[in-house]
Amino acid sequence: MKIAYAQMKIAAGHPDVNTKKILQLIDKAQKGKADVVIFPEMAVAGLMIGNTWQQESFIEDCWEYGEDIILASKKNLTVVFGNIELSDDSGFNAIFSARNKRLTCTPVDAGLSRYADDSDNYFSFIIKGKRYNVGCIFNNENFHFKGKMDFCINFYSEPFSIDRDFFFNSPGCPTIRIGLTGIQNTGKTIHSFNGGSAVFNSRGEVVQLTEPFEECLNFVELEEIDKMPALELPEVSETEKIYRAISFGVKEFLEQIGIKKVVIGVSGGIDSAVAAALYTQAVGAENVILVNMPSVFNSATTKGLSEQLAKNLGCKYYVVPIQESVDWTVKQLEERGIEVSNFVKENIQARDRSARILAAIAASVGGVFTCNANKAETTVGYATLYGDEAGFLSALADLWKYQVYDLARYMNEKIYKFEAIPQGIIDIVPSAELSTAQNVDEGKGDPLKYPYHDYLLRAFAEDNLTPEDILGWYVSSQVEDNIGCENGLVEKYFPTAQDFIADLERWWKQFMGMGVAKRIQSPPILAVTDEPYGVEQESQNCLHFTRAYLELKERLLAN
Repeated sequence: MKIAYAQMKIAAGHPDVNTKKILQLIDKAQKGKADVVIFPEMAVAGLMIGNTWQQESFIEDCWEYGEDIILASKKNLTVVFGNIELSDDSGFNAIFSARNKRLTCTPVDAGLSRYADDSDNYFSFIIKGKRYNVGCIFNNENFHFKGKMDFCINFYSEPFSIDRDFFFNSPGCPTIRIGLTGIQNTGKTIHSFNGGSAVFNSRGEVVQLTEPFEECLNFVELEEIDKMPALELPEVSETEKIYRAISFGVKEFLEQIGIKKVVIGVSGGIDSAVAAALYTQAVGAENVILVNMPSVFNSATTKGLSEQLAKNLGCKYYVVPIQESVDWTVKQLEERGIEVSNFVKENIQARDRSARILAAIAASVGGVFTCNANKAETTVGYATLYGDEAGFLSALADLWKYQVYDLARYMNEKIYKFEAIPQGIIDIVPSAELSTAQNVDEGKGDPLKYPYHDYLLRAFAEDNLTPEDILGWYVSSQVEDNIGCENGLVEKYFPTAQDFIADLERWWKQFMGMGVAKRIQSPPILAVTDEPYGVEQESQNCLHFTRAYLELKERLLAN
């Protein structure tokens, strides 16, 4: 039996687009003399369709498009595909099997099957006079089937994540894993799908593999699967995986929203430089506009690095000073008796850059402007609302600062193959340059000590740890080992327990307080981990320290 499996790009909420592609691939499978062609889970409707699940007309529309696919099944070609199944008062996620213009069996309920062992998550069909039992697996779950399966289909619908391995629990028979590609979103978070389609033999070894993020229709003979040599999975570094996922996601998102022109504020720092390099690869240098917006606090060093970056990438470059407009804003307020602190002046600068200059340039060229925040900044709200927190997409907001640096080095070495991002940008101290206290030429920069705080904040954001956990490790001298940062940093940055506790509470307060409000209002995030912001709605619960933490703190400070 010859099996075709289609790793296809699915447009969530567009059954017309998806069905047109499915029908084309059915014809291609027929021409390739396949006996069975397999499509991904929810191939008609898309996976992340939000409240569209509540629209009866949409569910009926998907069902009608599903009937088109059933009618397109041939006498000699079985079509297996995912769609919405109609029930009395709603729809549910199901897998269909059709041949000769009719369903060959009852659709498999994907929602129930993915959670139940020994369930009826299989179907049968007859090909060339032989009956085949076909098991349905969802996202690598380990199922125990009631009877012997001739082969299994693993409907793999997980989005890309650097936290996820290419593992598989073999059901003891040949298995086709079928994934999807493209991007889908949960409203606040954009997810890239890299496919992950593959053929596994009965021992769980990979014998055929698709290219990540690519659409394809592959063929395999069922009877040959256990005879095929096992493949060695290619070794891909974490940084290369991140680059593939983000560059793919950026391209797809821009195409999805119909935008070609991108405006990026470049400061001479690492985040904006990496964003500029990514978007230049995505849409071409001719469609990227880089803008440097200096105030009196911006050094000649960072202004020169911004200009060099633009020359290296071949992008159009503008210098638009902001000091005059910032001074005018401060003057207008002070003339009316409103006291403007130095901190507020910093925020005025950030808002002037984004809300006034970048937004105006983007509107003038028919484009969008970017948010260049990384995950550390997003975690604690180290950004100005309606300023550097604004933009159409946060492409780097699921990356910690060290990963942004890794991405810069990777793009220079592997993508551009020259120093597109100047080494000076990689070497300079990270700084917002909003005051004399952040003078980069004097080695002054952001309050975040990224070699330590990246890992502390990751413990908060991704591992769900609290100050109680961190302070307990501090007492037992296990902070660095448990959060994963370099040894010696705690003593280097925090000479006393009082220093350590003050820093710990500062960032916990930011993470649980204003950081939440800012994340809720931030642009969509392009996810690369299992724990991006925006997947689940955050609650503004305000600050809380556990009783055990407060007691431990009191004992430490009393010594």
